Amino acid sequence: MRGGTLVMATSQVGAGINHGVASGVGIGNVSSKIFASLVHLDANWDPQPYLAESWDVSDDQMTVTLNLVDGATFHDGMPITSADVKFSIEVVKNNHPFTGMWAPVNSIDTPDDLTVVLHLDNPHPALWIAMSDVLMPIMPKHIMDDGTAINDMKGHPNNTAALEGDLIAVGSGPFRLTEWNNTEKIVMDAYEDFFIPGRPYLDSIIYVITPNEDTMMLGLESGEFDTGGYASVTNADKVANNANLVANPDELSGVGSLNHLQFNMANDVISDLRVRQAIAYTIDRDFIINNLHQGQTSELLGGIHPSSPFYNSNVERYDVDLDKARSLLAEAGYADGLELRIHYIPGPNEQQLYVAEYIALALAEVGVDVEVVQSADLPSWAGMFFGGPDAWQMTMNAYFNWGDPVIGVQRAYVCANIKPGVFVNNSAYCNEKVDELLYAAAAETGFDARKALYDEFQEITAVELPFYGINALPIYGAHQTYVMNMPLGTWGSLSGMENVWIDK
Repeated sequence: MRGGTLVMATSQVGAGINHGVASGVGIGNVSSKIFASLVHLDANWDPQPYLAESWDVSDDQMTVTLNLVDGATFHDGMPITSADVKFSIEVVKNNHPFTGMWAPVNSIDTPDDLTVVLHLDNPHPALWIAMSDVLMPIMPKHIMDDGTAINDMKGHPNNTAALEGDLIAVGSGPFRLTEWNNTEKIVMDAYEDFFIPGRPYLDSIIYVITPNEDTMMLGLESGEFDTGGYASVTNADKVANNANLVANPDELSGVGSLNHLQFNMANDVISDLRVRQAIAYTIDRDFIINNLHQGQTSELLGGIHPSSPFYNSNVERYDVDLDKARSLLAEAGYADGLELRIHYIPGPNEQQLYVAEYIALALAEVGVDVEVVQSADLPSWAGMFFGGPDAWQMTMNAYFNWGDPVIGVQRAYVCANIKPGVFVNNSAYCNEKVDELLYAAAAETGFDARKALYDEFQEITAVELPFYGINALPIYGAHQTYVMNMPLGTWGSLSGMENVWIDK
């Protein structure tokens, strides 16, 4: 019998519940169930009907008409209309760190309650990705358009589970939020009036917050948890050898997760290219991959994921050269040594802590004394990005590509996205030529032309080092054998999950 309660373990949790105003797997896990998007994406990145049941694209790709499903309602029973879609796009455009997602849209018409017409300044090669599960939540205009400034929606009560009454947040998706404690658990119950007949199959979803990935793995092995995601190659081996668990080695394949050392170029010491290059020359990327990661990850040389057709491997590698590193440090005025700090984003030790500790040891060989700074949790780590140029110098970080460089890459490099925030251009890197290349690629629909633009972008940034690429960060998934129909598409469990059920 289809139904049941799905207990999901997660080590990632957001500070809010709406992925339309912030980025990250933690917030997307929950938000993609509470809020429906305009389309689903299948495993081939092709759009499939969801709140938009059909669409039409003009020959010049500058006008897109969306036809909404009739009868869809928010969790308070109010109808979902074209006005809500227009409002939601405007909220995302004005608040989300992925500034490239909706930049080409210059106006939106709503000729009737079920029709949305997008007018673009230029063709948008990633438009359907921008309208999909974890990137485009449809929000209730009648609740959120209450006088709150359009660019100040992050703190709205509907985005922080702070509404009064039984509905602590009003969404449009297959599940409604009934309990939210981002240090313990998050509970969502099926929305009985969801617009797809008979969905969702599950009665409820419970997210259990387990900051330690090894603890989560013990819960999967014991049957305490029904499903979970993880990034440790050691835990991936455990799952592969456990007959009671079904492994999904390509969980969240669409996010394109990267593991790299990020530099704060607003900091006086790190702003010197010679210092960043000296650091790069001390790091043995092959050692990290082959030893710390047991040969189970692939090298990363730039800001685009190695699986992307736009990846360029013919860039500056900074192969280990300790003499060169010492020479560069001396040129920069640090012949007698230097003290630095390295933070790391909370995550699996082998990807974050151990790499940070290795980098500290490697830099000691060239006279740089590095303090490894631990953060209690993700919000504590993220807080340093609001502390000014001296709050941090370098950090292990994990930006995601989110399907297309115009969405997940551009936001980390363009000058206009230097601002306080998380997963924006936190490096404070600004190069007008790079801006020109990225904006041109965002408007280009021909593959060869886009590839050439992104190749040159990667060549420049590999030399200038706002980031030093280390490895493609794996994200694995596993579930018990009785969990049926787990999504295997582009976003995996970062989707509505309205078709999942428990068979026991």
